[in-house]
Amino acid sequence: MSLKAKLALLLIVIVAVTAAVSAWTARWFGNPLFSWLLVLAASLLPVLWLSSRIMRPIQQMLRALSGTVASYREGDFSLSLVADRDDELGELMTAHNELAAALRQQRAHLVQRELLLDTVMQNSPVALVLVDANDRIAYANIAARHLLSEGRSLQGLRFREALTRAPAALQGAAAEQADSLFSTEIEGVEETFHLSQRAFILQGRTFRLYLLKRLTRELSRQEVSTWKKLIRVLSHELNNSLGPLSSLAHSGAEIARRGDYAALPQVFSAIAERAEHLHLFVSGYATFAKLPAPRPQTVPWQQFVADLQGQQAFACIEPLPALPGWFDRVQVEQALINLLKNAHEASGAAAEVELLIVCSGGAQRIEVRDRGSGMSQAVLAQALLPFYSTKRSGTGLGLALAREIAEAHGGRIQLANREGGGLSVALDLPWSPASTDATVA
Repeated sequence: MSLKAKLALLLIVIVAVTAAVSAWTARWFGNPLFSWLLVLAASLLPVLWLSSRIMRPIQQMLRALSGTVASYREGDFSLSLVADRDDELGELMTAHNELAAALRQQRAHLVQRELLLDTVMQNSPVALVLVDANDRIAYANIAARHLLSEGRSLQGLRFREALTRAPAALQGAAAEQADSLFSTEIEGVEETFHLSQRAFILQGRTFRLYLLKRLTRELSRQEVSTWKKLIRVLSHELNNSLGPLSSLAHSGAEIARRGDYAALPQVFSAIAERAEHLHLFVSGYATFAKLPAPRPQTVPWQQFVADLQGQQAFACIEPLPALPGWFDRVQVEQALINLLKNAHEASGAAAEVELLIVCSGGAQRIEVRDRGSGMSQAVLAQALLPFYSTKRSGTGLGLALAREIAEAHGGRIQLANREGGGLSVALDLPWSPASTDATVA
């Protein structure tokens, strides 16, 4: 029977008892006050009895629910209620048990995922260290323990104390608070690592995650791949030059044997042209391989632009910055000559090649613009790679050399297609007005 039916039955019983007692007392007793007291007493007893019968299972269920909710709060979802009733309370118990079963299933899945994640993280070759806001290590996988503590646990230790046993290069990289690449000696072998670090908030607490990836094998494979590619490019270029040289030498000998000396100057000119191309090719590789560390100095823009215009024609966008530049003049000039040469080959007309120089916000930008056909997205993605070229006679070193020079200065190179056609190549170099002023003074 439902609770609604039981409450209706209780109301009917109360009304019936009250009416019967009222009629009986009105018949036998003449005192109205006594009659009402007798009616109240006779009605209260069954009401209390029926109320206790109805409320007892509700109270039992509330106590059971309180206990299960407390266990859920502690993370224990194993408890359930005995749903042996066919009323609303039974339906509530059944729904509660279904909720508990769903929570148990979700908890089991979470535990399995946590175990899988922990297994993956513990056996990852990447060293992982999680540090809280108090510089205490909250988590460290096996690779991190071997790298920082000879396999011993790092849990609860201060990260700075753990780093005291680490190589000096790792200590310096961790102190930079930024991603970095460094090399150090591990067990007598030179190893290269990439350190990545990120700060984040977890459950209202601040943590910092350090990831140390060993790159030695990967770099070795890349080095071998680069050498193979270099050998292929050199072989291809040498064969392209030596084949015609051999053919021209044979032709010259045959012409000399026949006594046709008038044709020999043309043969010698072709041989000289191929030899010059080969010389420029080899010199370009030598320059790229032997690029020294930059030596920044104060560079007046007017004189710098004038020297560039003496070697390559272009239109300079005025005005030039008031303060002088700060970079290695020889290296940047070499990079810009390559960029201006590429711009001329793309545009054809010297008037369409522009040079823009902007200094602001601690940076100096030197931008070369042309009005050629620009680059496709595929070419833009590979244009800065060494040996990559879309030109039949290109070495693929001009943009790569400019990139090397920009990065050696702590800057970067950016390529972008221009609106209306053409390409923009910008050298973004760090610039310190304070250092420049001090040098000028």
